[in-house]
Amino acid sequence: MTIGRMLNILRISLMKNGFKRAEYLKKKGIFASMGENCFWQPRNIPPEAKLIKLHDNVVVASEVLFVNHDVIHYMARHAKQGNYNLNLGAIEVGNNVFIGSRTTILPGTLIEDNVIIGAGSLVTGKISEGVYGGVPAKRIGNFDSVLLKRLVDGNDKRSKTDRFDETWKEFYKKYEYVKRQ
Repeated sequence: MTIGRMLNILRISLMKNGFKRAEYLKKKGIFASMGENCFWQPRNIPPEAKLIKLHDNVVVASEVLFVNHDVIHYMARHAKQGNYNLNLGAIEVGNNVFIGSRTTILPGTLIEDNVIIGAGSLVTGKISEGVYGGVPAKRIGNFDSVLLKRLVDGNDKRSKTDRFDETWKEFYKKYEYVKRQ
């Protein structure tokens, strides 16, 4: 790891939120390209960030792992004498994409526009419009249906405490569960 990368990771780790981290990463030119209105929750920078392109309105949740290469060639050199290539692969993320926490994106992956990827997914190859989840990630839903389900009228003006209390009430109602003291 270079000192520059280490300092950039330290800087983004201390930033208040993902919008500020994304602004910093874009300003510093960390990625091959980074569009407008991005959100970067991870407190890490991929080692081969110049092999990653993020387009507009991309939200990357915590602990997402972008894997642009493997190191099998190190093992192969010792297992079987000879020289072996480093496997490198670009990753491109289209417009209007949400990538859930702890998702792993493998080399050579293209995520097209209007995609939601569920937490913990393993993404490889070409992903088209839709909602994806699992290992490996499979299409499990429709992008517009998820947005429509989440659409609300106006802004929620409740306090954080009130929102949390309501969330617990919905949780207990859903599972017909009696609240523990």
